Amino acid sequence: MSTQEGSLKYKILIGVLAILLIGLIIYTVSMYKDSKNTVAGLEQQRVEIQKELADLSDEYDEIITENELKDEELIEAKSRIDELLKEVEKSKANIGLIQRYRAQINQLQAERKVMFARADSLVKVNEQLVAERDSTSRALSESQRKLDSISMDNEELSKRIGKAMLVTARNLTANAIIIRRSGKIVTTKRSSRADDIQACFTLNANSVANEGERRVYVQVVNPMNNILGKQEVIEGEDQVLFFSKSINVYYENDDLDVCILADAAEEDLIPGRYVINIYDGIEQIGTTTIELR
Repeated sequence: MSTQEGSLKYKILIGVLAILLIGLIIYTVSMYKDSKNTVAGLEQQRVEIQKELADLSDEYDEIITENELKDEELIEAKSRIDELLKEVEKSKANIGLIQRYRAQINQLQAERKVMFARADSLVKVNEQLVAERDSTSRALSESQRKLDSISMDNEELSKRIGKAMLVTARNLTANAIIIRRSGKIVTTKRSSRADDIQACFTLNANSVANEGERRVYVQVVNPMNNILGKQEVIEGEDQVLFFSKSINVYYENDDLDVCILADAAEEDLIPGRYVINIYDGIEQIGTTTIELR
């Protein structure tokens, strides 16, 4: 009997140990899964924080770029966000970091309200300046309209006389332009983006003017009163004129469309009012102005 009892006790002990071992395995697996879930959850929070920071940086970039604001506090606030975003992108998620990043985001969100209120104030000031500039532009446009009207009267007078030799111009327009890599030209109002100044106009038909090659000059004067381009020189009877550039055209007494680039240097393209004059030899045949931001 004692032998059987000893065997039974041994079997019971083995069973208990087996149950404990199985329980330990189940607990270990459960703890491993919980650990993986915790790591995955922290990583998901890190990704969400990264997205919030990127969105916040984009909001700053949009309000600064679209409204052309150069406020140092706005730019410095965006810089802090970008630096924190870089740190989050490189970090490995843990509870301490996630809590710190979340606290910093809450602080940045609160700061955003103050900064964007400041931006709105700056935008209103800019809008007032634009309104004043537009008023000046309208006055210049009215002067241009009157000049065009005078030019038309001169053309009519020239037709009546029938002996005028001067070739006149009409439809003079000038624009700051961007030259794409493809060669395509687009206009812009921003001096910082412009590659050059282009003047386009029409030489009027004149049956009594000299037919053949004519040299047409463009003179572009920037807001600092500097003549852009290579500054070609032509001498008249009692004057010396400097020009930005000239081209030869073949005139056949009919309307002739002409466009000239000033070949402006980048440093000469600055914000402000530009005066563009067109000459046929020494004779001025057109003038206009443009305003660049």
